[in-house]
Amino acid sequence: MIIDTHCHLVHEKYDDIEQLRADSIALGVGHCISQGTHPQDWLPQLELARRMPDFITSCLAAHPSEVTNVSDDDFEYMAQLCRQHPQAAIGEAGLDYFWDAPEGWDEAVYHARQRELLEKHFALAEELGLNISLHTRDKEGTACFDDAFAIARNFPKVRPVFHCFIGTQAQAHSVFEQLDGMISFTGIITFKKTKDVQAVAAWAPLDRVMVETDSPFLSPEPHRGKLNIPGRTRFVAEKLAALRGISLEEVAAATTANACRFFRLPQLAV
Repeated sequence: MIIDTHCHLVHEKYDDIEQLRADSIALGVGHCISQGTHPQDWLPQLELARRMPDFITSCLAAHPSEVTNVSDDDFEYMAQLCRQHPQAAIGEAGLDYFWDAPEGWDEAVYHARQRELLEKHFALAEELGLNISLHTRDKEGTACFDDAFAIARNFPKVRPVFHCFIGTQAQAHSVFEQLDGMISFTGIITFKKTKDVQAVAAWAPLDRVMVETDSPFLSPEPHRGKLNIPGRTRFVAEKLAALRGISLEEVAAATTANACRFFRLPQLAV
C-alpha cells in the first residue's frame, strides 16, 4: 500500500469523493492525509475524515497565503478543533514569499505575519505532541526556507516534513541532521526538467522520505496538467523507485512506514 501524505480533498474541483477513493485504491493508494488551509475547510476536513476513516486522515492549519484572512480568534478556533478532534499533524502551515503581498499590505509586514503565524502553529503542535507539515516557497533565493528552518529549530520536539520538496541536497541534509525532519516528493520529480530535485530524491536516505500528490495540483507524468487525485501517488513512487534503482514495493513499504511513524498511524503500519 502507498500513502499520499499531502493532498487537499476539500476542494471545489472534487465532486465525487467516493469515486476518487475507488480510483485511488485501484492504483494501490490506500490512504491519504488531507490537509487544511483556511477556516472554511476546517470543519469539512473533519467531516471527510469522520466519513472515511479507512481512507482519509485530516490535518488542520492556516496556509501562509491565508494569513491576511485568519484572525487570532480564527486560529484559536482551529486550535480548539485540534484539541477536540485528534489530528495526524498540524498542516498545511508554513511560509510563502513567492507571491507579492496583498493590496494594502507592506511586504515586510506580510512576511512577518506569516512567521508569527508559523510560530503559533509550531507551538500548537508542541502542545498536542504532533508533527507539522510545512509549505515553503521562495520567489528567488532561500529566505523562505531559511526562515522556516530557523523557526523549526526553536521547537525541537516537533518534527517537520518539508512538503513538495524542491530544495538542494544541502538543505535536505540540514533538515535531516539538525531538525530530525523529513522531506516529501510530489509529481514534480516525474517532470523532465527537474534533474536537481531528482538527484536529491535518488540520494536522500529512504527512511527520511515520503511521497504525495498535493492533489488537486501537480499531477505527475503521464497525467501532467490534468486534475490530480491521491491515486497518482503511485507514479511518484514509481519514479522514486526508478531513480534509486529499487523496486516499487520497496519504496511503497518504506514510505508507508515513514508516514505511519510521522503521522502516528499505527493502524496502517506494515
